[in-house]
Amino acid sequence: MCGITGLFDTRGTRPVDPAVLARMNDAQWHRGPDEGSVHVEPGVGFGHRRLSIIDIATGQQPLCNEDGSVVVVFNGEIYNYQELIPELQAAGHVFHTKSDTECIVHGWEQWGERCVERFRGMFAFVLWDRNRQTLFLARDRLGVKPLHYALLDDGTLLFGSELKSLLAHGGLKRDLDPLAVEEYFALGYVAEPRTIFSQACKLPPAHTLCIRRGEPVPEPREYWDVHFTLGNPTSVEDACEELQHRLRESVRLRMIAEVPLGAFLSGGVDSSAVVATMAGLSDGPVNTCSIAFDDPKFNESAFAQLVADRYRTDHRVETVKSDDFDLIDTLARLYDEPYADSSAIPTYRVCQLARKHVTVALSGDAGDENFGGYRRYRLHLMEERMRSALPAAVRQPVFGMLGRLYPKADWAPRVLRAKTTFEGMARSSVEAYFHSVSILRGDMRRQLFSPALKRLLAGYDAQQVFEHHAARAGTDDPLALIQYLDLKTYLVGDINTKVDRASMAHSLEVREPLMDHKLVEWLATLPSSLKVRGQEGKFLLKKAMEPMLPDEVLYRPKMGFSVPLARWFRGPLKDRVRDAVLGERLSATGWFERSYLQHLVDAHQAGTRDYSAPLWTLLMFEAFLRNVVDAGAVGAQGISREAEALA
Repeated sequence: MCGITGLFDTRGTRPVDPAVLARMNDAQWHRGPDEGSVHVEPGVGFGHRRLSIIDIATGQQPLCNEDGSVVVVFNGEIYNYQELIPELQAAGHVFHTKSDTECIVHGWEQWGERCVERFRGMFAFVLWDRNRQTLFLARDRLGVKPLHYALLDDGTLLFGSELKSLLAHGGLKRDLDPLAVEEYFALGYVAEPRTIFSQACKLPPAHTLCIRRGEPVPEPREYWDVHFTLGNPTSVEDACEELQHRLRESVRLRMIAEVPLGAFLSGGVDSSAVVATMAGLSDGPVNTCSIAFDDPKFNESAFAQLVADRYRTDHRVETVKSDDFDLIDTLARLYDEPYADSSAIPTYRVCQLARKHVTVALSGDAGDENFGGYRRYRLHLMEERMRSALPAAVRQPVFGMLGRLYPKADWAPRVLRAKTTFEGMARSSVEAYFHSVSILRGDMRRQLFSPALKRLLAGYDAQQVFEHHAARAGTDDPLALIQYLDLKTYLVGDINTKVDRASMAHSLEVREPLMDHKLVEWLATLPSSLKVRGQEGKFLLKKAMEPMLPDEVLYRPKMGFSVPLARWFRGPLKDRVRDAVLGERLSATGWFERSYLQHLVDAHQAGTRDYSAPLWTLLMFEAFLRNVVDAGAVGAQGISREAEALA
């Protein structure tokens, strides 16, 4: 696990400034505190920060082939490298290390751009082939590892694991992308391939970018996608057996390390399944760690303890105070762009705890997406049944009117909160799902954004992100479609981003058995009835784990990894949120309607509405401006001037 960065002259061989490259590399020191190295040749500079996991003695990077004509910097793990090494050796390639990194160099020589199709793992790497005058960038299939890049006006291409390494170069413009602002306030993150900065991009998951010196930079190429065929005729019993086998294989591959290894154990089904599987593969006790909360409404530690006791793990627990909100500025600096998932706070803390005892931790991430665990999936399926029973000509006007007239009753019992359901019934399937996951829904964003920002958006709506992916999903199955959407959006932009930044802030590698692409491909062949059955989500995973986990863990209500935002904003953070949301930085952008900002704060603090999620989103945007852009820097001033010009 590492941090990679560098620059490439796409037009010629201008010399690389070693001081600039060192500055870019040092910006990601936290991702690899064990070693740091660079490679420089005419028009090319690579930087690498290393967190030593595999082949500690000889796995240093940047790493070259035998004659030095191919060099790579790599972040992640190729889990099947032990299978690939003998195959590549038989083809005549000579290995000088025992690292998975060297498989990339020789895989490129052997298979060219298609080498990524042979790699099983989480990875982001950049490779330079001097003989072909080619720069090759690649990212893993499910976007576990990040890769950012930017083409500057002078033809210099920058790349890095985190945006902060690109910003450290000094040549990246800090102008914000209005379309990214729209996506952020809708989703809580900026969706791939966009970043918050107009000049920078994220390489999308399962994509490569092949650049030949002297030629225009092409569009990234997709090399993999998941196909929900749903036609597997397997029985429940056979599917359970197959899942157990595939999960064991995925976990076994992710237990290869030369450093202390453990797992997160939240007490939920996903992490418990991973820990139970690890225990069956391990000769000694598994290292596990959990975060407890002093507020019982958010505390799952008792369920984690049940699993720890059953498998006699070496279990550590730390209690986090329910008022653990001191990380706001830390998170803004950590994520480099606005990021509004408040569970980043406990995620940061559990990574902090784990790093005290291990260097590698396995997680249960992607269990909800792959097995159908989210409550919103069941609600969406219920709405889909109702939508299919009524023609659109009747459904849209009737439920559209009810959605407009029915009050927003955050204070009421859930059964009486029908406004969202009415609004969803008036929409298409994709529109309804986007509406259900939006933090600030369309009507709220329209009230929040100023006329200047609306002109910059020119009609763009973040729903287009979902529409783009839905058009490529290849399925009209209601559950499979939204699973596909989440795999392309929420999993990448929210979950994987959260875990990567929080873990690497503590120099901790997190591995993801439930995101193994072969497991994901197989699950996509199964009928949706094996994932959601009635009101039971994760039906197959729970059935498969019944011999290994107690019913109290498998069949309890889902709690989630959350923090008490609503109470914070009416209590200890009352003044802070008011000062941030109504303060100078947001006002200076010229992008927000002050009267609506005032409404959000006043209504929430009066207790008449729960605006905690929108307020957190605004609070983190203000923290981003203050900590990354800076209200006095070019970027923020540029926003204000542009907004004034359009006003």
